[in-house]
Amino acid sequence: MPIWDFLKGQFIDVIHWTDDTRDTLVWRFEREGHEIKYGAKLTVREGQAAVFVHEGQLADVFTPGMYMLETNNMPIMTSLQHWDHGFQSPFKSEIYFVNTNRFTNLKWGTKNPIMLRDPEFGPTRIRAFGTYAIKVADPALFMQEIVGTDGEFTTDEVAFQIRNIIVQEFSQAIAKSGIPVLDMAANTGEVGGLIAKAIDPTIAAYGLSLPELYIENISLPPEVEKALDARTSRGLAGNLDDHMKWKAAEAMGKGGAMDQSMGMGFGAGMGMNMAQQMTQPSGGQPGPWGGQQQPAAAAPPPPPPPVEHVWHIAKAGQTTGPFSKADLGKMVTSGEFDRDTHVWTQGQDGWKKAGEIAELAQLFTVMPPPPPPM
Repeated sequence: MPIWDFLKGQFIDVIHWTDDTRDTLVWRFEREGHEIKYGAKLTVREGQAAVFVHEGQLADVFTPGMYMLETNNMPIMTSLQHWDHGFQSPFKSEIYFVNTNRFTNLKWGTKNPIMLRDPEFGPTRIRAFGTYAIKVADPALFMQEIVGTDGEFTTDEVAFQIRNIIVQEFSQAIAKSGIPVLDMAANTGEVGGLIAKAIDPTIAAYGLSLPELYIENISLPPEVEKALDARTSRGLAGNLDDHMKWKAAEAMGKGGAMDQSMGMGFGAGMGMNMAQQMTQPSGGQPGPWGGQQQPAAAAPPPPPPPVEHVWHIAKAGQTTGPFSKADLGKMVTSGEFDRDTHVWTQGQDGWKKAGEIAELAQLFTVMPPPPPPM
């Protein structure tokens, strides 16, 4: 074999990339000396783009397809360098493959609570978290603004910056929307759309796009949720007088946990009170020992019925509700609601499947009795 044929065989003539990771945005085709044979075949698969960099300058961007790397199909290359040796010299260039698929299920969340002025509660704080997806929309701009000469660029290297942008725009979108805190769970789709629209111009300058953004949960601080639960209980208890009676009944129920000495003192006090009632005249009936018998005290009112939760349903990024437990039972019968349906109610930490909640699991275990005998 002539020595010239041997040397020509040392240059790469097939260039391609198959990605076996789930987080690689850019990968540089590695070759010692970056020598690529003139006329080499470049294969760009669907979901990819190839960026050709020659002597530090971005020369061309290739979309999916197969290409022969020659100067006559790369006019930009011809203007960058005069080709000698009958246009048979090797390329001393770099090729970066850019993944243009969507990268989904990336997490975002508020590190610190966000302050806002709610029309019902006044100044309050909220937290939120969710997921989003990114996609390289302009490979050349992405290489120039973000990647540079990084030979392997992953989503982790840009996700932190995007999360900061999302949180900033979320704070502004929530403040401008005027949606009350209690109605945010039913409007997460609308709020997510506002945030995605506000973020687009910023990340477009990076060569990226944000095709999806979801808000999984918006929650209040534990102290505010506790106060809200107490307010809900008072509303269900009726007027303030009934609420005080209910609290008194609760206190009497807890009195059984008193120690023995407190019980004995309470009994002695009750005995003295009875003796005074026996010796004092009144309009009551005569007692068995000559005293006056007082009318029997009225029994304390029963406590209010237990709080019935109302539920919101999330399907395909949209929420509906609220629904009562009876409504959900009808939806189980009609097939609109099953164990894997995600639900949320006030005080619950995020969305959960209906089958994981004891209160709703009963809806899926009720079976009709066997049919009567013939």
